[in-house]
Amino acid sequence: MPLTSDGSVKINGEMHYLWRAVDQEGEVLESFVTKTRDKTAALAFMKYALKRHGSPSEIITDGLRSYKAAMNELGNADKQEVGRWANSRVENSHLPFRRRERAMLRFRQMKSLQKFASVHANVHNHFNLERHLVDRTTYKTRRSAALAEWQSLMA
Repeated sequence: MPLTSDGSVKINGEMHYLWRAVDQEGEVLESFVTKTRDKTAALAFMKYALKRHGSPSEIITDGLRSYKAAMNELGNADKQEVGRWANSRVENSHLPFRRRERAMLRFRQMKSLQKFASVHANVHNHFNLERHLVDRTTYKTRRSAALAEWQSLMA
C-alpha cells in the first residue's frame, strides 16, 4: 500500500495537507486532510488507513521523515520502503484530483476538502477503466457497465 502526503492545498489562504493511501493498482483507498505535516498527522493517517484496510506486506512512502517516526511507533518500520520511483503510482494518482481542484477554484473549508477528496476518489476509482491498456470496444463495454452500475446505485 503506497502512502503519500500529496502536498499542500490552500484553504482560505492557509496551507493544509492531503494524505492518501493507494493500492497496487492505483485505486485510492483513503484520503485524509490535516493542518500539519508532522509525526502526529502521519500517525493519525496510518492508524486510520491500517484500521480500515489491514496491515499490508509492504508500505511504500515518499521520503518524508514523519512516516519513519510514525512507523517506528506502530512497529511497522521493517515494512517501509522508500525508493526514488517506488512512489510514482501514488504521485500519478493525484493528477485527476488536482485537475478537478483547479476547475473548482480551490476550497473554502477543510470539511469541504475532506468530503470532496473522498467522494472524488470513489467516483474516479469506479470510472477509471485504464483506457490505455484495452482496445476501444472493450473500453466502451466496461464504461457502459460502470455507468449502468452507477445509475442503479443512484436510483
